[in-house]
Amino acid sequence: MNLSLNGSLIVAGNERDSFATAVIKNVIVTALCISINYINGILVHTFRKHQIFNMNPRYILFVHLVLNDMLQLALSTLLHIISYALYTISVPFCLILLTFAILTTFNTPLNLAGMAVECYIAVCIPLRHGQICTIKKTYILIGLIWLVSAVSILPDLFVLLATEPLEFFHSKVSCARDYVFKTTYSLQKRDASHIICLVLVWVILHYAYFRILFAAKGASAHIKKARNTLLLHGFQLLLCMFIYARPVFEQGLLIFLPNQYPAVRFASYVFVQILPRLVSPIVYGLRDQTFRRYMRSYILCNVSMSNQPEKVPT
Repeated sequence: MNLSLNGSLIVAGNERDSFATAVIKNVIVTALCISINYINGILVHTFRKHQIFNMNPRYILFVHLVLNDMLQLALSTLLHIISYALYTISVPFCLILLTFAILTTFNTPLNLAGMAVECYIAVCIPLRHGQICTIKKTYILIGLIWLVSAVSILPDLFVLLATEPLEFFHSKVSCARDYVFKTTYSLQKRDASHIICLVLVWVILHYAYFRILFAAKGASAHIKKARNTLLLHGFQLLLCMFIYARPVFEQGLLIFLPNQYPAVRFASYVFVQILPRLVSPIVYGLRDQTFRRYMRSYILCNVSMSNQPEKVPT
């Protein structure tokens, strides 16, 4: 077995799941993907319909995170299904999927860092918040996030184009990062970029949290909420980091479940790739009173419309 970037289960030989097991696993993954993306879709719809969110840098960064999670989850689910249904796909199509999967995966911790900085400025430098955190600067920050993420994958593409023969791009492969970007340079650069990114984000989160903690002497509700939000961001980042510690985690489970390799891989995939996408709706969709109020109006409206009896045409 091998693992794609986003946890797709690439099974081989006699370790492949039975047809019934494969169907059950893919139905579970697809159902979770649709459910989470439906909730996130309501968040995005709420953001688009109300100017109170469109003019707030905090909500702009949040919705960017939600959209990024939706794309990442959709790609992860698609790669998971492909690994069971098609086994191999054409290299160009695989490169497109992997490129966007890597971009969205790398975007998440950077976006969390940006939200932590905004939260720190709002609490610790409130008088300058309006000057520093403008709408224009927020969109510039989002552009920089995508630029930094692109820098993490573009060198791999250039190395691939320079080292692989033309026949490789007309062939089919198992769509996993280690199968496509398999040079020693790509593997070392991937590990280095992940370490640098995560260390940098953790430093920003810790700095912002402790500065807010020291500012919490007044114990105002706003400061307490900001502090708790940063704790949730840290928890979300911790879940994102499990993708890098996943091999060690799986090896530990296999010590106790040596004959359950496919089950361990699948459970690890759900825990590492899918469940972290539930954190964003919880942080703002449920905890934020403004978002919750507007979201409730849409949900209640949909429920009431679905419960209305159909009119019989006369």
